[in-house]
Amino acid sequence: MKKILSTLFFLLLLTASYSQIHDPVKWSTSVEKVSDTEYDLIITAAIEGNWHLYSQNIGEGGPIPTTFTFVDTNEYTLVGTPSEGEGHAAPEPVFDNMIVKYFENNAVFKQRIKSKTKNAINIVGEVEFMVCDDGLCLPPTFEDLSFTIPGNTSISETIAIEKSEVVKSKKNDSSNKSLITIFIIAFFSGFAALLTPCVFPMIPMTVSFFTKQSKSKAAGIKNAIIYGASIVIIYVLLGILVSAVFGADALNALSTNVWFNIIFFLLLVVFAVSFLGAFEITLPSSWGTKVDAQADRGGIIGIFFMALALAIVSFSCTGPIVGTLLVEAAAGGSQIGPIVGMLGFSLALAIPFALFAAFPGWLNSLPKSGGWLNTVKVVLGFLELALAFKFLSNADLVLQLHWLEREVFLAIWIAIFGTLALYLFGKIQLPHDSPLSHISVGRLSLGLITLSFTIYMIPGLWGAPLNLISAFPPAQHYSESPYGVGFSKLGEGSIENHADIPEGAHLMAPHNILAFNEYNLGLAYAKKVNKPVMIDFTGHACVNCRKMEQNVWAKDKVLPILKNDVVLISLYVDDKRKLKDGEEIESKLRPGKKLKYIGQKWSEFQTIKYGANAQPFYVLMNHNEENLINPVAYTPDVDEYYNWLKEGISNFK
Repeated sequence: MKKILSTLFFLLLLTASYSQIHDPVKWSTSVEKVSDTEYDLIITAAIEGNWHLYSQNIGEGGPIPTTFTFVDTNEYTLVGTPSEGEGHAAPEPVFDNMIVKYFENNAVFKQRIKSKTKNAINIVGEVEFMVCDDGLCLPPTFEDLSFTIPGNTSISETIAIEKSEVVKSKKNDSSNKSLITIFIIAFFSGFAALLTPCVFPMIPMTVSFFTKQSKSKAAGIKNAIIYGASIVIIYVLLGILVSAVFGADALNALSTNVWFNIIFFLLLVVFAVSFLGAFEITLPSSWGTKVDAQADRGGIIGIFFMALALAIVSFSCTGPIVGTLLVEAAAGGSQIGPIVGMLGFSLALAIPFALFAAFPGWLNSLPKSGGWLNTVKVVLGFLELALAFKFLSNADLVLQLHWLEREVFLAIWIAIFGTLALYLFGKIQLPHDSPLSHISVGRLSLGLITLSFTIYMIPGLWGAPLNLISAFPPAQHYSESPYGVGFSKLGEGSIENHADIPEGAHLMAPHNILAFNEYNLGLAYAKKVNKPVMIDFTGHACVNCRKMEQNVWAKDKVLPILKNDVVLISLYVDDKRKLKDGEEIESKLRPGKKLKYIGQKWSEFQTIKYGANAQPFYVLMNHNEENLINPVAYTPDVDEYYNWLKEGISNFK
């Protein structure tokens, strides 16, 4: 009893003394009856603020996934594996652009079980999870779970076991941003489709139709509005159909499944080749004939079928764009993504048609049809071809085949955009191009922009970061030469050869900083060379730790300090290697629990000694283990981090 009271007193002091202990996830459980023998164990996570909880389905080499375990008894059996909500999926650059699924605000997991008895059952389980926000990651955390399955009597189908108020889902900013991005891209794609040879020439034809149908100006405006609304309805219905056919779970799978990514790659290549003039993708001509016949009926029905005729006749140009948009929107993992995409596309297409139908006099300001329309189509073909390789890269990254490494990907893009530049300069002609006697100013300008972009990518073959397109190619370390061609692995101040590396140390790739992963060995070495110690509380699956290493540690003013002026001790709080026999100790933070893993030891060490449990977390200390300066967490500002290092080292001297 005395031991428990002293532990509680210690925890109270710890909570009161420090403000860096984070506990952003609250777990609650309940049971839902499915049948007389089957029940769903409901596990709800209420997630605070901007923190996000990772999915159960994270590929190898990514963040720590959420994992559930249940104590096995003879009273029940597990049916399948735990299911989870829709969540959000996004590529994570620091993990080779792996598509990572996560939850914000709240997450619900369900594990179905089958009861083998009519008596009440107590089920005990545990969840291991990891959470991050924009600046910090917490170490893997374990939480106990308990459920009570009632006896087989007449009871309510839903039984609450542990009542804890769950934070209601707020409007998710991340989801909103992704949907806004889809809408904007789709909107501009609609304008691009408008400027293709299948669509642009139809504007005068549409105006002629409405001029004949409308008996007054007011009637013309009304019909034009109905026409524009009909275009929107047709394309939005297509988005709804895609969402309904696939469903939320399948749409999430699109972004992570290897075969979906390969299919998308092949699909976009077909679209691109079509736009380049090899063939045309068309719908059966009988469809257009039947729809045209309905359009002649007049009235609202006739106007709607006129809009449908536009969609069918222009399909050879709009089809590849619509297909690409649906692929991109679906790959984003949001069930309403395809609907939002079609809304943006159709609005951009409908507004000009409706305006010109309402105000036919504006036709005089339109440029004449000509070869420039095919140029727009060809440019779109090159862009679709480049985008296709992003999906092939996703598949290669998931399978870790190393077939499409960074250099190969960039070489392909350089070839694609270089060829596009030659095309815009008139050095290459494709099947449907008109004879080119001169280059317009607009075409020349676009060619110069494309050529500049091509030249910008070339240094990437030698290790340049290419921040403008960082979301597209594989990460720098997923390459044939992760250090860059001609870059010496052993920079100034580093260990000259592996024989000189002290016991327990290693060269930390990709920057070759001498680092220790054992606290006592690192401290002893620091005393030997008379340098201050920098403790780096980090994690193998810590997103923000990798951001610091790639974007701050790599800078010219910071890297020499880390190599020459401090002894780095990197303690991984998610290290899943087991402690050796005899090293297992009882947790001071969770009485009755033993620390089994190396990562748990370092996580508890950080919490107790520094009152913080988030990563990254950096400490500068002297040989007496006294802080030289206040520790810092995620610090993306290079100057701020540099000044922190310099001040701490100055205090040591």
